[in-house]
Amino acid sequence: MAISKKPKKHNPQALIVENEKGKSENRKLAEIKLSSSVLNTLTTEAFTKSLLGEIDFTEAVAVMKEKTEKIIAGDLSELESTLAAQVVSLNAIFTTLAKRATTCEYLNQMETNLRLALKAQTQCSHTIEILAAMKNPPIVFAKQANIAHGHQQINNNQSPTHAEKTIKSSNELLSEVDNAPLDTRGTLKTIKINQELAAVETVDGS
Repeated sequence: MAISKKPKKHNPQALIVENEKGKSENRKLAEIKLSSSVLNTLTTEAFTKSLLGEIDFTEAVAVMKEKTEKIIAGDLSELESTLAAQVVSLNAIFTTLAKRATTCEYLNQMETNLRLALKAQTQCSHTIEILAAMKNPPIVFAKQANIAHGHQQINNNQSPTHAEKTIKSSNELLSEVDNAPLDTRGTLKTIKINQELAAVETVDGS
């Protein structure tokens, strides 16, 4: 890949770079060479060159940027189109390898072709699942957790809790003994106890 500002003669493999204010030439060249669009365009061109021939590199980088920016903006139609086309291609690979396995003379050749065919079939199924998830995203149900910091008093005008009912019932039972309500504010009367103790007789345990 050659980088040229203003090429005298058009070179389809040259990348035309425009000057930007506030950036040095070295900084601009570094950004270009490390750009994801440029690097992935180089990779794509290397794999497709034998099939499609040379393409204008500057235009190829521009197309790559347009595709990525479209996806980043939320338009996934390009990805859906790619996955749908790959499903067809993977199915063709599976069919070709499976048919080739039927013409093999030796068992190891048949096994190799069938194994590769099943790998293509598995990848095809996985691609279909991804495409289906993109078209119909799964619904996620999340439970909301209400966390209160510190003490929180909630009054929903509900009936007393079981513990409150138990305490109230116990107080009512005690009140019915004297046929009068309990008064927990009163003081207890002092009860005199006979402090005189009888002499303890010594018991001979022998």
